[in-house]
Amino acid sequence: TFTAWCNSHLRKAGTQIENIEEDFRDGLKLMLLLEVISGERLAKPERGKMRVHKISNVNKALDFIASKGVKLVSIGAEEIVDGNVKMTLGMIWTIILRFAIQDISVEETSAKEGLLLWCQRKTAPYKNVNIQNFHISWKDGLGFCALIHRHRPELIDYGKLRKDDPLTNLNTAFDVAEKYLDIPKMLDAEDIVGTARPDEKAIMTYVSSFYHAFSGAQKAETAANRICKVLAVNQENEQLMEDYEKLASDLLEWIRRTIPWLENRAPENTMQAMQQKLEDFRDYRRLHKPPKVQEKCQLEINFNTLQTKLRLSNRPAFMPSEGKMVSDINNAWGGLEQAEKGYEEWLLNEIRRLERLDHLAEKFRQKASIHESWTDGKEAMLQQKDYETATLSEIKALLKKHEAFESDLAAHQDRVEQIAAIAQELNELDYYDSPSVNARCQKICDQWDNLGALTQKRREALERTEKLLETIDQLYLEYAKRAAPFNNWMEGAMEDLQDTFIVHTIEEIQGLTTAHEQFKATLPDADKERQAILGIHNEVSKIVQTYHVNMAGTNPYTTITPHEINGKWDNVRQLVPRRDQALMEEHARQQQNERLRKQFGAQANVIGPWIQTKMEEIGRISIEMHGTLEDQLNHLRQYEKSIVNYKPKIDQLEGDHQLIQEALIFDNKHTNYTMEHIRVGWEQLLTTIARTINEVENQILTRDAKGISQEQMNEFRASFNHFDRDHSGTLGPEEFKACLISLGYDIGNDAQGEAEFARIMSIVDPNRLGVVTFQAFIDFMSRETADTDTADQVMASFKILAGDKNYITVDELRRELPPDQAEYCIARMAPYNGRDAVPGALDYMSFSTALYGESDL
Repeated sequence: TFTAWCNSHLRKAGTQIENIEEDFRDGLKLMLLLEVISGERLAKPERGKMRVHKISNVNKALDFIASKGVKLVSIGAEEIVDGNVKMTLGMIWTIILRFAIQDISVEETSAKEGLLLWCQRKTAPYKNVNIQNFHISWKDGLGFCALIHRHRPELIDYGKLRKDDPLTNLNTAFDVAEKYLDIPKMLDAEDIVGTARPDEKAIMTYVSSFYHAFSGAQKAETAANRICKVLAVNQENEQLMEDYEKLASDLLEWIRRTIPWLENRAPENTMQAMQQKLEDFRDYRRLHKPPKVQEKCQLEINFNTLQTKLRLSNRPAFMPSEGKMVSDINNAWGGLEQAEKGYEEWLLNEIRRLERLDHLAEKFRQKASIHESWTDGKEAMLQQKDYETATLSEIKALLKKHEAFESDLAAHQDRVEQIAAIAQELNELDYYDSPSVNARCQKICDQWDNLGALTQKRREALERTEKLLETIDQLYLEYAKRAAPFNNWMEGAMEDLQDTFIVHTIEEIQGLTTAHEQFKATLPDADKERQAILGIHNEVSKIVQTYHVNMAGTNPYTTITPHEINGKWDNVRQLVPRRDQALMEEHARQQQNERLRKQFGAQANVIGPWIQTKMEEIGRISIEMHGTLEDQLNHLRQYEKSIVNYKPKIDQLEGDHQLIQEALIFDNKHTNYTMEHIRVGWEQLLTTIARTINEVENQILTRDAKGISQEQMNEFRASFNHFDRDHSGTLGPEEFKACLISLGYDIGNDAQGEAEFARIMSIVDPNRLGVVTFQAFIDFMSRETADTDTADQVMASFKILAGDKNYITVDELRRELPPDQAEYCIARMAPYNGRDAVPGALDYMSFSTALYGESDL
């Protein structure tokens, strides 16, 4: 094997050897062999035949081998000159290792391991081939045949080979290699098959010849791998861009659809309809909005991750479609939240207005019904002509009766004014049934005016005949005068005791209770007045019985009887305890409302400061440096978990808030926090921790992609934090310059130093905001300390695949690259228009430049 290997190189110099230990003894062919395989000239050889000349030549050869970093252990020139077979073969093996195997490198391995890995990769697709070593793995000959077929498939019909025919397989491989690949036959098939363990050095020597024979294909494979890697990055980035565009479009569309709903202020006519609107709004807050909050946060995280990947792969920054920037999303979101806040305030105000309207409408109907009941028949009574045929006593009775009616009429003036005032307030509050209220109110007012005119007309008629009247029953008159106001007072009392009320605080219900107690204090005096009125009636009865006066059993001056007075008085006494019960129940409800206020306030006063504290702690964590980035990431994720675990308290507060809204409670003096404050703070807290985690993940991505060590990352963070004295997470220009100087950058105060610093600032602050973020600082430092693939490197790789041409063909792309990446290139490469162009030639140079943003793809 060694002899064949030596001859494969010596024949380039026009010579051969027959016996290694004999032909290398004078050192001449040994020096010639080294010159051929190294491509260098050795010292001039000695041409004499004496032993000293031979030793001199061999020493020159050994010195040259040693100059290439090879240690020759126990190999001396005397042993080679004396024909020591063991020493001579050891020397030749050393030469083979150094010049044929040592430079073989696959994925940073070298020598034997690299050559073995190359063999394994090349033969992986072939059945019955399993290369694990350089001895028994090659005995069946299929490994040699697979290497040849992988690179030159036209030379061997691999499908016809059989594992149980090793001699045929080996001889086929050796013959084809010698005839078509210029690889001499270094091994003997019978020796390999007949040996339990073939010689490892011989196999390695022979296999290395295959590696060098196919080295051109190896270069093409390396170039293809580089291109595949670059294209995979580009394809992944394009997918991320498409995902961002779709998510942004969906989110903006949802906001566009939602805002008109929130801005719709069309009022409803009934409390039930407005309550349904409020329930729909709560469902939106509880069910529909939270997933969109998560989508908005995820959109920002995806955008930051994409920009980081683009920077790490030297790609231009991603610019979303017009109107779909993160800032556009934030602006739209702000409009959504503004509409949301206004909608909730409008809902609660509308509910309060409708509640007030319902109360006023019921009060209007009650007072109108009482008034209409009182006026029933009054117009007909006032239009009677009974005074024309009445006796003198009857005329006087009619006049007194009319005076009592006028007193009663005046007492009802206040109720009419109240009815008109309530109708006016219903109109001002835009009550939906205002037309019917106005019609009823107008009818009452018109009737009232008519009653006044009729009353005046009847008085004038009675006064004309008053001079004809001489007597009048003073007791009946006194009874009538006192009974009418007292009857009106009782009717007013019954009306007040049955009046509905609406309050929102304990103070308001206490005010009603105090007024009711004051009313009850007047009952003893009212009872005395009742007894006095009844006493007048009793006195009349005594006079009638004493003087046998024919009064026809009725009081001519009033229709109010003692029975009616007693009946109404009993009704007042029954309504008092009912009013007591209603006030007590309302007082209990207001106490429950106050408990709800205190319960909500106690929780809000804890949750609000807790959210603020967590926001401040996250801010400190994001600028502090404790442990590795992975430690920081784990710490932040644990921190995020603890925040998420706090969500039940927020949900509990939401439940209390819903109870408060259902109880129609509109203010709370026990806390300055509203549910809206808590919601916004909670959403900001979740978004902030997610963004902070994403920043650390991007730092890890930057560190790993750029090969930055943890020590370097710690040094960068420590330097950044040192000059970030206000803990804002950013550096001003002067702080940034001081930070760079502390890291060893030579930035002087002269014009050259200012120009250099201006160049650096244009990189780290492209938008000229006047601040440098930590991510921008890390990106800059990673570019300064690490190496990445470039457009020139990709261009050089394509040139290898193209066989050093200035263009590449579709067939070459499909042969060298995986199908999806080959089609990706074909679809995007422009036609090549150089003088040396052929039909279908593609321009890989402009394509490589466009990958890195230096031109349009």
